[in-house]
Parts: sequence; structure tokens; C-alpha cells
Amino acid sequence: MTAVYGLYPDGASAQQAVNRLRAAGVLDRDITVISAQPMEDYEFGQMDKATWMWWFACLGGLIGLSAGLGLTWLTETSWPMDVGGLPIYAWWPNTIIIFEMTMLGAIVATTLTFVLSALWPQRGRTLYDPEVTEGQILVGVEHPVDELVSELERALSAPPGARVKTR
Repeated sequence: MTAVYGLYPDGASAQQAVNRLRAAGVLDRDITVISAQPMEDYEFGQMDKATWMWWFACLGGLIGLSAGLGLTWLTETSWPMDVGGLPIYAWWPNTIIIFEMTMLGAIVATTLTFVLSALWPQRGRTLYDPEVTEGQILVGVEHPVDELVSELERALSAPPGARVKTR
């Protein structure tokens, strides 16, 4: 058996299923929850919130900042001009270029992270049911231990409106 899962009509019953799976000893990282719309009002909507996108955006911004500083510094010091006793490198006008390069780096890094994370397989998870697109919420466990399958089916079938399926 590759998976056991239940389909639920609303978030409350899906949350009950998640709680019952936890009570059965299933870890959060082994529970798959799929819905057609965001479910931030429920606890299961906060599972798997950790992401590296923030760090890559900061790194991209730092690279953009460095590129902006380097571009303005090298441009202004490579062709020194007599500016009447003022410094050759002018900070205030260059902040516009530095800011734009910082934002460009952060936006490009965020976009690349988003695209690559969408294309990257998520730990081999392939559990899906077409009824999710019709408004059902899928809660299940992939590759369960054979001894726990009957207990998982009981846990998934307990909430109201549940339809348990196996693959």
C-alpha cells in the first residue's frame, strides 16, 4: 500500500483528522494536507511554513547592494572630474542606483527560488486526488507502516463527512 487518506468537506473535519493522526503517533512531517484554497484559519494550514525563500531574497539583495555599490564606485572613480572641490563619489545621487540594484537582486533571487522550489520534488510526495479541485480537503499518510494501516483508517474515518481511500 502506498497511501491511506481521507477526503473532507470542510476545514473543521480535516483538522479533526489531523489531530487524530497525531494522536495515532504520526509525525507532522509525514502528514499530507492538500486543499484547493488556503486554510490559514486552521492549525493544519500552518504546517510546513518553514521556507528558505527569505534567506535567498536577502542574499540576492546583498549581492544587488554590492553590485550597485561597485557599479557606482567604479563608474565615478574611473573617470574623475573636477567637481569644484566636492567629493568625486557622491552618495546621495548614488543611493537611487544602489537601492534599485538591491531590489533587483532581491526580486530576481525570490523569483528564481519560487520557480526552482515549484519544480523541485517535495521529498517524493505524490499523493493527490482529483476531488481536491472540487473543494474537498485531502488528509493522508504516504507509505504507512502495514501494522498501522487499520488504525490510520479509523483515525481518518472518525470526522464527519469523511471518505477514506487507499492506494
